[in-house]
Amino acid sequence: MGDMRIGILAYDDCFATEVFAVSDILRIANRVARENGTVSADPFRTSVVSVNGEPVTAAGGFGIGARRWRRDHDLLVVPGFDLSPTEDLDARLGDRHREIALIREAGRRGVRVASVCVGAFLLGEAGLLDGRRSTTSWLFASQLAGRYPLSTVCAQSLVVTDEHVTTTAAFSASLDLATTIVRDHLGSAVARATARITLVSENRTSQAPYVVESMVTPATGPFATAVQRWLVDHLSEPYSLPRLAAAFHISSRTLLRRYGDDVGRPPLEFLQDARIAAAKRLLSDTDVPVGDIPPRVGYRDPGTLRRMFVERVGIGLAEYRRRFRTR
Repeated sequence: MGDMRIGILAYDDCFATEVFAVSDILRIANRVARENGTVSADPFRTSVVSVNGEPVTAAGGFGIGARRWRRDHDLLVVPGFDLSPTEDLDARLGDRHREIALIREAGRRGVRVASVCVGAFLLGEAGLLDGRRSTTSWLFASQLAGRYPLSTVCAQSLVVTDEHVTTTAAFSASLDLATTIVRDHLGSAVARATARITLVSENRTSQAPYVVESMVTPATGPFATAVQRWLVDHLSEPYSLPRLAAAFHISSRTLLRRYGDDVGRPPLEFLQDARIAAAKRLLSDTDVPVGDIPPRVGYRDPGTLRRMFVERVGIGLAEYRRRFRTR
């Protein structure tokens, strides 16, 4: 088992936490591996690098020293940067043309490349996401999918590896990325010990429980917006396409066509999402018993909601309340 040379790419306005979280976890993993006899020397050789080897200024004005990127690195880690959903993404990415060129060249040479959060956009600009599965923060997943249509964006996944390219969800997923690197290189025992020492969850696989639906604004036209508003107003009632169409004085076929033109999917899918979102709010913000929630969000059979909730959120109703209940 040889050592692994890892360069963490620092650049102006990147998140310093996403740089040093990976470095620190791997440093601790080195100690764990040595002390349990897995290796005799540090398996991870980690350095913070920049395009020209000069210091950079991270988000918040914090200076980070860096070395020049070397071609003999085995893995390049690309942290995310400070970004708002309303900002001009083209302008932000245009400022990073040197970093994008470095990422493109590393990928072309077969170097493993991993990103944290919106660092995935830098990989996308470098062409590394084309034909591959990817992920990013749920807040930016639709933008990633729209900008790089040749990539299959797994919006709920926490860590996605496709060939030599790995992408992750937001911010704290840098810890999951580091744990994944340890597991892949040193095995589950060292990864588990490192995770427990650092209080990092060992089994997070989905970011779905953390999604705040009100912060995700799908692209819709005025007709679809009106339909969605009607569906939310009648959330607890059984879904009936003829009744929905009658409310807008059109045929069912016309409603599906016009709604599909605006949104690209049927209204029932929106209704199911809205019901899951309503169940989340009842679980986190109220004391309504778990057993009383299904009929309140339109499910007469409690089992239907339970199954759908697990499929879409990744955990059960009671577990969601335990994690996210507002005290």
